Amino acid sequence: MSAARRLPANLATLANGLVGLGAVAYVLAGNKAWAMLLIVAGVGFDGLDGFLARRAHLPPSAFGRIADSVADAVTFGLAPAALLWVHRDQPDLWAPYAPWTLVAGLLVAGLAIARLVYFTVRGYRRPDFLGAPTPTNALALVTLVLLLDVPGFLGPNPGVAVAIAVGLAVVMVLPIPFPKLRRGSPIRGPMVLTAIALIVAILPVQFHPASDSYLYGLAEAATVVAAVGMAIYYLVGPFTVARSDPARG
Repeated sequence: MSAARRLPANLATLANGLVGLGAVAYVLAGNKAWAMLLIVAGVGFDGLDGFLARRAHLPPSAFGRIADSVADAVTFGLAPAALLWVHRDQPDLWAPYAPWTLVAGLLVAGLAIARLVYFTVRGYRRPDFLGAPTPTNALALVTLVLLLDVPGFLGPNPGVAVAIAVGLAVVMVLPIPFPKLRRGSPIRGPMVLTAIALIVAILPVQFHPASDSYLYGLAEAATVVAAVGMAIYYLVGPFTVARSDPARG
């Protein structure tokens, strides 16, 4: 009976992992826009997974934690790393930075996995996240790619993109508390708006709109909204976490 009650959450976890694999495939095929859209979808499935698991009113299972972390490693570790590794648009611009994009991608994937191992073994007991969560890091990297790579609303800038990507990766494993986006969290609204803004931004990018078109302006404005939302989470989020015993978790 308990297995049946866990099935919806497990299916959401499976969907998260599958869209992550799809995102990697789209990056390799040269379509970063679809890859970014699938990463954002993965964030939605990850949130649905947790919601369904809590709704089942069952204690957390080791299998559920491990499966969730494996799916997250693909969608929020490997797929964002692929966004940094593969550059089919303006390859001549990115070619001199190839070693650095490789290092940045390895850090994103490696530190995401390290953070997920901690969560699986111990961090799931905490009422907050220790270090920026991997889905948030993935959303931040999608925003970064929109601004500085494809379509590059601020102008393509490999050096800045790599430096920010490395900084975001390191924040995942720093001992800084970040809030979980459950009901009542003051950061929940801005982050939901951020995810919606990214979808609004990515969809027009599929059609390669001209820089003076309405669709381009809409995508650019939505990306700015997403960037503001990400800044709120990273800069304000830690201050919304209730202080408690530092020895906890």
